[in-house]
Amino acid sequence: MKKKRNSWVYLVLGVMLFSLITVSALPLVGSVVEGERLKDADQEVVVLSQQELSKLEAEASGYQKVLEREPNNDTALNGLLKIKLQQKDLLGAIAPLEKLAKLYPSQTEYATLLAQAKQQLEDYEGAAAAYNQVLADRPGDIYALGGITNLYLIQDQPERAIALLKKTINLASQEDNPQAASIDPESVELLLGELYASQERYEEAIALYDELSEANQDDFRPILAKALVLEKQGDLSAAKPILAKAYVAAPEKYKDQIGNEMEQLVKGIKESEKIEDQE
Repeated sequence: MKKKRNSWVYLVLGVMLFSLITVSALPLVGSVVEGERLKDADQEVVVLSQQELSKLEAEASGYQKVLEREPNNDTALNGLLKIKLQQKDLLGAIAPLEKLAKLYPSQTEYATLLAQAKQQLEDYEGAAAAYNQVLADRPGDIYALGGITNLYLIQDQPERAIALLKKTINLASQEDNPQAASIDPESVELLLGELYASQERYEEAIALYDELSEANQDDFRPILAKALVLEKQGDLSAAKPILAKAYVAAPEKYKDQIGNEMEQLVKGIKESEKIEDQE
């Protein structure tokens, strides 16, 4: 039961993360950092019929009645949360999320969803508190790191976000620190690179990606990230061979995404050449 519940919570978390982390100037790389293919947010837009809406309202009312008798009822809390998220009622999702985050502090997806919901509702102080609750025990949690990075950017505090990611990377190298083992430094560095790119600090981003590629030549992510930064800069010719290299190195499940990016890149190169010929 727990496994089934977690699967849909993580799916919602992934979709929300994909749509919320505006730092991700390179959303494809962002999804790779998290180790899963996140669905495009547009594909998650579902228009419910009046009959379906009425059914959800009835189910929500049933769960609320159960919670009046049993405030900590796990099934009712999760059921109500799922309905509120389906209805895109973030304000209504806060109460069950707060309860679930308190009941299950080790299941950090609840606290992270709570932070994201509060962030969307512009309760930035509450969002920061929820993110920091996760990061206090799991400083390398990529969902919480991505979320709080975005939160800092919304508040025009990019240097604070950069400092946090650098601190996390440094913590990973402290072998005597028990929290170090929970951090994947490469993923945090990729997030830092995305942050640099979002701030148009392209040289720093590319230098970081080159360093990651040299350290682990089997990891396609920094290769892909560098190609996308070059593409963003408008250097399509330089991006093309690097993107092709990323395609070859990438696992099968990412090849379609990278292949689509390559098609768009080639199309952009042809359009640029056509404009140059006309001139």
